[in-house]
Amino acid sequence: MSVLEIALSVPGRVTAAALAERGQVVAVIGPNGAGKSSLLRAVAGLVAAEGELRVDGRSWSGLAVRERSVGMAFQDQLLFPHLTALDNVAFGLRTAGAPRDRARRAAQEWLDRFGVGDLARRKPRQLSGGQAQRVSIARALATGPHVLLLDEPFSGLDVGIAATLRVELARHLASYDGVTLLVTHDAIDALTLADVVWVLDEGQLVQVGPPREVAAQPLTRHVARLVGLNVLADGDRILSFSPSAVTVSPAEPAGSARHRWPGTVTSLAPHGDAVRLLVSGKHELLADVTPAAVADLALAPGQRVWLSVKETAVRSYPAAPGTPGPQGRDR
Repeated sequence: MSVLEIALSVPGRVTAAALAERGQVVAVIGPNGAGKSSLLRAVAGLVAAEGELRVDGRSWSGLAVRERSVGMAFQDQLLFPHLTALDNVAFGLRTAGAPRDRARRAAQEWLDRFGVGDLARRKPRQLSGGQAQRVSIARALATGPHVLLLDEPFSGLDVGIAATLRVELARHLASYDGVTLLVTHDAIDALTLADVVWVLDEGQLVQVGPPREVAAQPLTRHVARLVGLNVLADGDRILSFSPSAVTVSPAEPAGSARHRWPGTVTSLAPHGDAVRLLVSGKHELLADVTPAAVADLALAPGQRVWLSVKETAVRSYPAAPGTPGPQGRDR
């Protein structure tokens, strides 16, 4: 039985209808302004929403936040500054009626699981960003919620700390039998943590599927950029191809490449052993070239170039009905 059934609309922000199964981690991705945080806040009851929300067959529509079995770790939902890490984690348990001693024992166990048990007596101001986020996630999980809402849990953390916390969180989510909605801008999170991906664009849910399926056949430019692909709309089909398949030349190519576009180099950046170009024209496209090619072609921002791709390097698949075109701007 599906544990989470969503048919919600936050007017002017997001509209989504989807199901999530018990134990699933759902990565919610999309450009800024797509409605990701609004969707999570609607599930939590923090913003007014129209439609229906059901958990384990029970309607949550109209329920206050305190009546919903939800654990939350949002970017702007800071720890209580006047409470210790231990009492922050114990807070939800105490609110649910657990005796103080039992709540604090359980809180200590959760802090131990996330490797910050020795920091139980510290106040939030005495914690680093990574430590505070571990406490925040422990607090969200401590009550055993039906739904866990995580909004960019690794945002602002050092790369090494984020990687370690990602591994720790994956271990805990593997044994969590509720539904997790994870908002992220990082393809690594979607590919390593999620069972399902929901793609939002311009306030609409436009793609749902397993992470590798969505990565292989992205329907929006934002997702294509996350996984390092170019995507173009071609009638009722989507064309996708790797930046490494793109040839850059100073003049229109005379060879057999079927796909070719003029454009202007917008930026150059190191990308592994290559240099990644962003070229703007009718479409915004990525191209990977060698450092030697950058020097030989004197590539620089503002330079006019031609891009071409052979037909054999292009993957074609159907566009979802009603999906905004991948040429739409990222916001």
